Amino acid sequence: MAIVSEASISNCYDIKSADLSLVALVLKTADIAAISQALVQQLKESPGFFDQDPLIIDVSFLGSEQDLPSIDFQALLPLLREHGLVPLAIKGAQGELLTQAKGVGLVDASDARIRRSVPLADVVQHVPSLEPVVAPIDAPASLGPMVIDKPLRSGQQVYAKGRDLIVLAMVNAGAEVIADGHIHIYATLRGKAIAGARGNAHARIFAQVMEPELISIAGIYRTSENALPKDVLGQAAQVCLQSGPDGDKLLISPIKS
Repeated sequence: MAIVSEASISNCYDIKSADLSLVALVLKTADIAAISQALVQQLKESPGFFDQDPLIIDVSFLGSEQDLPSIDFQALLPLLREHGLVPLAIKGAQGELLTQAKGVGLVDASDARIRRSVPLADVVQHVPSLEPVVAPIDAPASLGPMVIDKPLRSGQQVYAKGRDLIVLAMVNAGAEVIADGHIHIYATLRGKAIAGARGNAHARIFAQVMEPELISIAGIYRTSENALPKDVLGQAAQVCLQSGPDGDKLLISPIKS
């Protein structure tokens, strides 16, 4: 029988604080079938977007403590895992719903801060039934940039996970470029560009010719239905996120040589 000394016990481990990037799923319905359909739709448009990402389930939008609907966690959690998400915690649950959530292993994360999209006229919700958003992540991408040197045709998609994206050719209408960091396009942008895809509010989009179908930074969207100002449409321009008293909005400005 092995004898464990007090000295060896004290050296077994250290407990330290850690930063963890958490995806937050802001539910707007308790209908599991609708959530499943919305997830399938989103991942069809952005395959590989989730890759075993730790998740907070936010039920704050579902109602107050008195009228919070029941949620079938036994069906919801396997569904999320099936789509590459790892549910760890719940936010906004109270009373019996919180008890049920803890019963399936979820931690109460009511104090978690989550960046939310603002319902501006030029904001488009990607999926009607749920809103995948991310706890604020302001650290720059740690990997080197992904470089694409060929034109992207309609239907093609490129995702630079955990890094910046550099595109040296045209992004045609119907194509989509996504990056967790910045997006640099040294050509014409006519498709969709989504920077800061996992919540990096400091990400930017740069294009030599700005003619996008859609631009997005950290969940804030603007589509071509809301025409760009004449001083940036078809010109070299950049997009960043600007915070104000009414929430975050996209700021598009010309790049002057």
